[in-house]
Amino acid sequence: MNVSFFFSKSFLLNRSFLWLLFVCNLLGTIYGYIWYDAQLRWTVEVKAGWMIPFVPDSPTASLFFTLALLYLLFPPPVHRGFIKWSRSIIEALAVVCSIKYGIWATAIIIWGAIEGDTLTWQSYMLMASHLAMAIEVLLYIRFFKVMKTTLALAFAWLLLNDTMDYTFSIYPWLPTTLHNQVNAVKLFTYALSTLSFIVPFMMILKKKEA
Repeated sequence: MNVSFFFSKSFLLNRSFLWLLFVCNLLGTIYGYIWYDAQLRWTVEVKAGWMIPFVPDSPTASLFFTLALLYLLFPPPVHRGFIKWSRSIIEALAVVCSIKYGIWATAIIIWGAIEGDTLTWQSYMLMASHLAMAIEVLLYIRFFKVMKTTLALAFAWLLLNDTMDYTFSIYPWLPTTLHNQVNAVKLFTYALSTLSFIVPFMMILKKKEA
């Protein structure tokens, strides 16, 4: 069987495979929120409860992608008005957030290791799962109804989230070896947010030209 088959529309939109992907992402989302439990509790106790939506970055990204898969499994009979915009914004958030946090988490783990942090089996598991987030959304963006407007709104959310993270110090907890490099991590995060907008934006433009 040709490897290209696994990147084809017939394979990626196969309902059995979509259901498998949906279940895997749903379970990963739940696990992600559990992973953030300690930081969520700390945020409520030390910071403020209203900051909670800005804390669990990766599981929220996978939640958006999980919801986006539902649109592929159950396409709305009408694609206009509220349905059109709600679908587009969820898919846009799925795209930019999955690219950003999929790459960010992997890069931070590797960065921490370079600085002397010890990698464990959980480190490799997290790198594999986060890279999968970025890869899967890049494979599925061509089937999404993302618009330039909603992509811009999703980018605005990334920038808001970054600003909240590094203004109130509620960014994802870093490896101990990076605790003295928060400013460098901050710059990297903003740069990655920008890249996570530019890449899908260019893909959308190319798709329209095709």
